Amino acid sequence: MIRYALRCTRGHAFESWFASAEAYDRLAEASALSCAVCGTGDVSKSLMAPSVAVSPEPPGPARAAKPPAPGATQAAPPAGPPVAAVAESSPALSAPAHPLEAAIRALRAHVESNAEHVGRAFAEVARDMHAGTEEARPVYGEATAEEARELLDEGVPVLPLPWTTRRNS
Repeated sequence: MIRYALRCTRGHAFESWFASAEAYDRLAEASALSCAVCGTGDVSKSLMAPSVAVSPEPPGPARAAKPPAPGATQAAPPAGPPVAAVAESSPALSAPAHPLEAAIRALRAHVESNAEHVGRAFAEVARDMHAGTEEARPVYGEATAEEARELLDEGVPVLPLPWTTRRNS
């Protein structure tokens, strides 16, 4: 797996993982890449520094510093922040890269904690609530594009959510 920093022509920066550099090249050549923020297909690699893994220091005696030889001068510590501080300051891959992504996550959390998930029965439940044969309550679930169009044609107030349903794999 390889992670690339990407940027669209509208200036949005985001990251994505690819199976290999060749996989990225194939997708780019097929115009199969799109911006994670605005959806434009004009996406290219951005300049990025390589990620360097740091091994933790071994515990115990191997870690103890050896006393300097008589008359030897001790080397000064390296300049700049320690490697661990650099690694800790880099954003987590799961952290929102854009305010819009953070807003969608907040919306999702609000919907999932304040509405009942009815799954694939969404169209039937929404239709029954609209007809008054089922108690009105906030619900969300899955519907095909055709089911959603039919609900809208019948006057049932529905709207698509900007995420896909989480499934157990």
